[in-house]
Formats: sequence, C-alpha cells, structure tokens
Amino acid sequence: MIYNTLKSVLMKEPRTWLITGVAGFVGSNLLEELLKLNQKVIGLDNFLTGNVSNLKEVESLVTPHQWSNFVFTEGDIRNHQTCTQACHGVDYVLHQAALGSVPRSIENPIATNEHNLIGYLNMMVAAKDTKIKRFVYATSSSVYGDHPELPKVEGKVGRPLSPYAVTKKMNEAYADVFARVYGLQSIGLRYFNVFGPRQDPNGPYAAVIPRWFAALSKGDEVYIYGDGETSRDFCYVENVVQANLLAACADESEAINQVYNIAYGERTTLNELFEVIRNNVADLSPDTAQVKPVFRDFRPGDIRHSLADISKARSLLGYEPQYSVKDGLEKARKWYFG
Repeated sequence: MIYNTLKSVLMKEPRTWLITGVAGFVGSNLLEELLKLNQKVIGLDNFLTGNVSNLKEVESLVTPHQWSNFVFTEGDIRNHQTCTQACHGVDYVLHQAALGSVPRSIENPIATNEHNLIGYLNMMVAAKDTKIKRFVYATSSSVYGDHPELPKVEGKVGRPLSPYAVTKKMNEAYADVFARVYGLQSIGLRYFNVFGPRQDPNGPYAAVIPRWFAALSKGDEVYIYGDGETSRDFCYVENVVQANLLAACADESEAINQVYNIAYGERTTLNELFEVIRNNVADLSPDTAQVKPVFRDFRPGDIRHSLADISKARSLLGYEPQYSVKDGLEKARKWYFG
C-alpha cells in the first residue's frame, strides 16, 4: 500500500509541517500521526472550536521525544502576520482551521466568511510568500450543493445551499488562481462527513455521530432531522489523515493543483446509522437497545443524499480508505465510552 510506504519514508526523513486548527478534531488526529512518524510539527489554533484537552491527549499517546517535536502557537488565521510567522521554515501546510457547520453558517454568515474565506486567504498568501512546498486544505462535500447526480464526481458541482458551502467553493477557486498566477502548489480535499475520536459531542453544532453517542450514553433523546432516509458517505478520521499525508507528499505533477473526494465510498442512511450506533452502545448499556429516535423537520441547507466517487483520489494519490463505517464506529465508541 502506498500509504505504508510513505510512512516508512517519513520515519527516516523528518520534515516540518504546519497544522492549522491543530487543537480541533481532524487537526489533533493529524498531529498524533505526524508525531508518531517523528515529524516536526508547528501547530496553530485560536481555541474557538479546538480544545486544549485534544492536545493533552495527543501528548499522552506519543513519546516525550516525539512531543518535543511539536511547537504550538495560539493565534488566529484572521491575522495575516500570525499566518506568515507560522509558515516560516515549514515544508507543508495542512490547513484544517475553519468555522464548520451548515446551520451555524446560516445563522451567522459573516463569521463563517471571516474564518473560512478571509482566514483561508491569509494562509494562502502566507504560504506563497514563505515558499512552502505544498498547501493542502480541507474543503467539503457541501460544494456539490443541489447537483442531483450520485455518486459525486469532482468535476460536477451544483449551486451551494449554504454560506458554508459558498466559502468552501471559493477556497477551491482561490487555490486554482494561486496555482496559475503564483505557482503555489495546492491540493484540496473534499471531506465527506468525517467522524472519530476527539470529535466534540457538545454544543448546538455538534456532528450527528458524536451527538448520538453522547445522547445514548446519557439516556437523552436522539433526534433525526427529516425521515431518516437522508444518506451520507461517512468517513472515519484515520482515512482523512491518510489522504492529507498522501496529498502533501504526492510526486506526480498531474496529482497537484487538484481537488479530491475523501470518503469511504459507501452510502449510509441516518436510520441505518442510528441502528449501528444503538447496537454498539447496547453492548455496554443494554437499556439503550429499545431506544427509538425522535424525528424532526428537515433542516434548511442540508443535502438530501451524498455519496462520493473516490476513484480520482485512488488513482492519483494512492488513497485507499482502511476503515469502513462499521470499523470506524467501533473505534469511535471505544473513545467515547473508554
């Protein structure tokens, strides 16, 4: 497998990485993997959605020597000087910092724009000015908008359905322009419903999987928006980590300055997802076996169905997702319940 080969190379050849949003869910998982590969990592976060506890957990999972390779800066990507300082001496940028959630973007489009577009542009300019080797950034399946075709193919997108989707679509447009105008090498990764350890179950904008795990563990009601037949291509976070490292280190010229779907390539309805999570939790708490969800109205801005064609990432990056939804939920359960 190409990813295993890459990890062997990195173990022998330490490089310097910048992770924005390093204290967040995806960012902290990237940090853990890179430190275990003996890489040098600069981390940037303003703790708006990230958490110190995520960094402390990573510290507990690596050796003291590996942890000493990590330098953290508390700062905001909306400050251009902060971005430039963070990029100095860096080989690769893994840009994860963003204000996520479709509902939050509908409620507060200005904040979403400031973080996801202005902050993103600051990072791109900083990467260009400091001459980093590769800028890998998180985009989103939300850019497919109202395009009805399944599976989703990178070249066919519809109209955005939320301010969040608009910002991610513009991220991709900026990356394309910076490649052509400035020669900045970048790769965009369209995440499809990522889940896994350190994904926050709390707050009004929590993602569905951690929220349901938390509700079932507390005996609270589980809410499903719509009829439960809405489907998603859920992707375990370790698959996303793999994609980021492959993208940063891709050698083939045709792989660079592209956008890729990053998912598992399998569709799961919310009803099916609920059953799997409930069964997982029932192993530890038998009372949850009879719990039934409470259905609510559909949420504005939500896409009805989502399924990724991941053949492009397989072909050009060597991406091979190792964890199915079932495998990922089992690993996630161990994190939420210990």
